[in-house]
Amino acid sequence: MELKAVTIKIPEESNIIIGQSHFVKTVEDLYEVMITTVPNAKFGIAFNEASGPCLIRSDGNDIALTQMAIENCQAIQAGHVFNILMKDAYPINVLNSIKHCQEVCSVYCATANPVEVIVASTDQGCGVMGVVDGFSPKGVETAQDKEDRSDLLRKIIGYKR
Repeated sequence: MELKAVTIKIPEESNIIIGQSHFVKTVEDLYEVMITTVPNAKFGIAFNEASGPCLIRSDGNDIALTQMAIENCQAIQAGHVFNILMKDAYPINVLNSIKHCQEVCSVYCATANPVEVIVASTDQGCGVMGVVDGFSPKGVETAQDKEDRSDLLRKIIGYKR
């Protein structure tokens, strides 16, 4: 068995969700989740089929995001893995709906941070062991950091009033 870290492409001002699913209609159902949850979002979806023709299935409403999602699946090479690249939406907007999609088995990450997928290669194929999402902590937040976080949520993002 060989382990490798695969660097994932995420365009500026975009987010990604990486997960594992189990059925060929994953792309159609994830498309439906995206378009009905945040209708104005731009997104691309790609899914590595793990049986039959073993194709990368894809869809989306943004050609560039869809192509990059395909490239991510090509780099990961693990069966039944999907990734959704999105703009004008955040994972928090769609994550619960994605987790409730019948085909979705698990979600590895939902982020705008740099991501590396840890992939194990065997004679049979490849599988995702986990992800490295962003960077290691540099310390513990101070009172000022807590205030800054609160301001970000309330004044900049508008999350709470």
